[in-house]
Amino acid sequence: MEKKTTGNEKEPLTSKKDVSDCSKGEDCKENGLLVRNPKSALRLVEDANKVHPSQGDKGEAAQISNGFSGVQSSVPCNGEVEDAQGMAPAATTTTTTTTSTTCGAEAQQQLMELEDRETWSKKIDFLLSVIGYAVDLGNVWRFPYICYQNGGGAFLIPYTIMALFGGIPLFYMELALGQYHRNGCISIWRKICPIFKGIGYAICIIDLYVASYYNTIMAWAFYYLISSFTAELPWTSCTNPWNTANCTNYFSKDNVSWSLHSISPAEEFYTRQVLQVHRSNGLDDLGGISWQLTLCLLLIFTIVYFSIWKGVKTSGKVVWVTATFPYIILFILLVRGATLPGAWRGVLYYLKPDWQKLLATEVWVDAAAQIFFSLGPGFGVLLAYSSYNKFHNNCYQDALVTSTVNCLTSFVSGFVIFTVLGYMAEMRNEAVSEVAKDTGPSLLFITYAEAIANMPASTFFAIIFFLMLLTLGLDSTFAGLEGVITGVLDEFPHVWGKRRFCNDVKEMLGSAPGWYWRVCWVAISPLFLLFVTCSFLSNPPELKLFDYYYPYWTTVVGYCIGTSSIIFIPIYMVYRLVITPGTLKERILKSITPETATEIPFGDIRMNAV
Repeated sequence: MEKKTTGNEKEPLTSKKDVSDCSKGEDCKENGLLVRNPKSALRLVEDANKVHPSQGDKGEAAQISNGFSGVQSSVPCNGEVEDAQGMAPAATTTTTTTTSTTCGAEAQQQLMELEDRETWSKKIDFLLSVIGYAVDLGNVWRFPYICYQNGGGAFLIPYTIMALFGGIPLFYMELALGQYHRNGCISIWRKICPIFKGIGYAICIIDLYVASYYNTIMAWAFYYLISSFTAELPWTSCTNPWNTANCTNYFSKDNVSWSLHSISPAEEFYTRQVLQVHRSNGLDDLGGISWQLTLCLLLIFTIVYFSIWKGVKTSGKVVWVTATFPYIILFILLVRGATLPGAWRGVLYYLKPDWQKLLATEVWVDAAAQIFFSLGPGFGVLLAYSSYNKFHNNCYQDALVTSTVNCLTSFVSGFVIFTVLGYMAEMRNEAVSEVAKDTGPSLLFITYAEAIANMPASTFFAIIFFLMLLTLGLDSTFAGLEGVITGVLDEFPHVWGKRRFCNDVKEMLGSAPGWYWRVCWVAISPLFLLFVTCSFLSNPPELKLFDYYYPYWTTVVGYCIGTSSIIFIPIYMVYRLVITPGTLKERILKSITPETATEIPFGDIRMNAV
């Protein structure tokens, strides 16, 4: 008969004592045993040979949720099986033989599988990857336009508020979730609320859509890059085969006036040579395939594939170029733009505050949408990237640093764009508001490309500018596809157990999140997302390309594409309720209860949060 010990005594890992005997609210730790409290026991494993899958009512071998090594067990690897009362073992010869010969091998196999999860080679690889993901094409073309459209400098007030109470809290939350659970966007829902697992599938579909869109934009940028290796840029003059009688080169030495029907060489190059929209009457008549753009798109997919084919080990090295190069180019373009005549007009237009705009709801909606799509929470990318971090990595600091860098990049990009717009307004003898009508890709491929074409050393500036666009797009594509790959291929085992998010953060960082973060996560950030979604659905944007208005059926197709991703959420909810046994109430309760717990490190030991 074993000697019974009191609740205040410490026992080695192989002891059969029930860990719940530890005094309430105190930590019991000795010889590798750490117990938080009776309701949340932390079972530790020092050696794979000391534990094995439990028997009897315990059922199957416990599985680890976040990739840290460890195997949960209630029976030591000595062939003895305890009864329900924790008394002396009652093992038969067969049971003894089976457990003693299989427990070590099975445990070791699980440990080897869990240790296969890769991690970032260096901390800087992770930071550059997150910055590269967050700082994308939208920072260059969308923020400046949204800023001057919504009150200039006054727009920075709602933008900052939305960042503090919406974007950054969500950004931090997703990093912390991914780092703690070490899972992608699909499997992580097993530990949060299983019935919402369909959100993970929806995220993967959305990421694929966004990656396809970004690859297309990069194919255009690559076409422009190839076209830039000439003595005279092809969108400089009106003497090309694709030009029309309305082509007006107001940068020429001749006294050319800009009229209502004038079209710049850059616009005709974009619409008639690159996109070739004149060959189609609309989406009902798409025309043939452009072999030039097809080859460019194929090359972009090839670059993306070889950049991420070995996971974060390769993409973490690629971002040393793709995440840092844009900042070098932005600085060069900022200095060049500041020296152009009329640059001050663009800066003044960019920052001059219109305080009346703050009374309009649309301004706050645009601010919320811009910070959300700029930082990029909710796309599963931050979950994937942070899941490859070390457990005690300071993700709180990472969230503040990367989100701040992203917001400052957007602000500085506005100066890069608007110094050039001021220069163009000076050359056209027009107001900046007339020049700054292009939005989205048109701002880059028409307006900015035209300004570059008429600068000294235009070929050099065109090459580095379109290289910058390529690197900005590649970062975001890497990230989106990494989120999909991690979510789909994340097949790590799991264990049952409770968890609380704030306690999880405390275990990683040593201190629990303050009231500000808790309020944002529980109330303000969800309301922020609801506000953005409802505002968009109540007032959808008008679809048009220049003077061409898209037909109604294209709007229907767009909603179908959007629905094809989010449809996985209700589909999985129904599927989950159907396959779960029990009454309807029991099914609902099981579906909203976390299935698994998370394995966390304790020095050189691994423990399960049960």
